[in-house]
Amino acid sequence: MKMRLIQSLTVILIVIIFFGCKKGSGEGGTSNIKGKIYVMNYNGSGQLTSQYYGQEERVYIIYGDADFYGNDTRTSYDGTYEFDFLRKGSYTVFAYSDCDTCASGSEAVKIASEITENHSTVTLPDLVVRR
Repeated sequence: MKMRLIQSLTVILIVIIFFGCKKGSGEGGTSNIKGKIYVMNYNGSGQLTSQYYGQEERVYIIYGDADFYGNDTRTSYDGTYEFDFLRKGSYTVFAYSDCDTCASGSEAVKIASEITENHSTVTLPDLVVRR
């Protein structure tokens, strides 16, 4: 009798864990977000000297409304980045850009996005950073 009660409670607990939790933004899904980093180089006088799609630029992603980034990646030779295996939800992708008027010398350039369907790809507009 006691063993049967323990087994019943275990089954109920497993059902609650698997079906009672709603999964939000983050890894573990079938969708992805991709885009490109566009770099604008300025000289010391503030004149634009070159512009190109940046390779080996670091890109970050925030899951939902978290206060910290969940993952990061680097861009490919042509400036592309991709975050795979994402669930439905909201995301913010960002990269750091030089900033002459910021105390830290850099600022985050952000793009917010939403994944609404499984097995989907969200392509973001170019993230433009200053160097």
